[in-house]
Amino acid sequence: MAQIVITGGCGFLGQRLALALLAKGTLRLPDGADLYGFEIVLADRPGAQLDPALKGKITLKEVEITDAAQVRALITSRTKLVYHLAAVVSGQAEAEFDLGLNVNFDGTRNVLEAARAADCNLPVIGTSSLAVFGGALPPVLTEKTATHPGNSYGMAKAMSEMLMSDYRRKGFAEARTLRLPTIIVRPGAPNAAASSFASGIFREPLMGVSSVCPVSPDLKMWLASPETAIAALIRAAEVPTADWPSFSALNVPGVTAKVAQMLEALEDVGGAEARAHVTMRPDPKIEAIVGTWPSAFDTSLADELGFQGDLSVREIVQRFKGALP
Repeated sequence: MAQIVITGGCGFLGQRLALALLAKGTLRLPDGADLYGFEIVLADRPGAQLDPALKGKITLKEVEITDAAQVRALITSRTKLVYHLAAVVSGQAEAEFDLGLNVNFDGTRNVLEAARAADCNLPVIGTSSLAVFGGALPPVLTEKTATHPGNSYGMAKAMSEMLMSDYRRKGFAEARTLRLPTIIVRPGAPNAAASSFASGIFREPLMGVSSVCPVSPDLKMWLASPETAIAALIRAAEVPTADWPSFSALNVPGVTAKVAQMLEALEDVGGAEARAHVTMRPDPKIEAIVGTWPSAFDTSLADELGFQGDLSVREIVQRFKGALP
């Protein structure tokens, strides 16, 4: 049976992607081949937790992404598609330089080398971040905008983008990178990402819990829903080889909003009581990271390739609220 491998598979996006792929049932890969009746392999570090909805429907494998031998054993001749989602998030990568570099860059190289060893131009879909940009930026960015990361997470992601693109150029793998907007609203507990507050200022207040906003209300952000991210990951595996851009990183559609507008959307959806649960408390360390990220993109290339985005922050928040128990 053909396999789809998802590294970092027990993470929020990995498990949602697995559920979406199971529901879809079939994919047309970049070379035009149809993939169906596939086995999904979620690969993650030991101790990772699996959503009960996936138990009995996927294969779970314990893999250290920094161990090249383990990654090569994971990606075999049965593997027909790889989603590389394993990562150390921005705040932790800034605080733990070696760990961030080992996972975010060396882990990517391990995946690409394993795909290369499979010797079949294997499609590898990876994720990148707005953090690859920084410095003096134009008002609206495109794929032609030069990367200039202002933190360690962005540095590793920018290098990974270049590596992915070069493996594609050499024909070692059909490697493609999606630059995802900041994803809101993520369920579960806050994590070590510098952008974690962007979900926290919706998630906790809508559940009657206090939340802290560590950045200025004037800060602009580039945002997308989990649904948009999952749809983009699936679409990225289906675009024909000839249509994908030569430098393989693509900006995914999103919406621009100031933090003040995000809080207005919270109040529109959850009422004044929900808004009152958010306390503004600036954190210079968080602002120093998130403040370098761009907030507006021309995503006409993604639009031409069939990618779709959200209509508004309010729509995203309303959808999250509607899914709450």
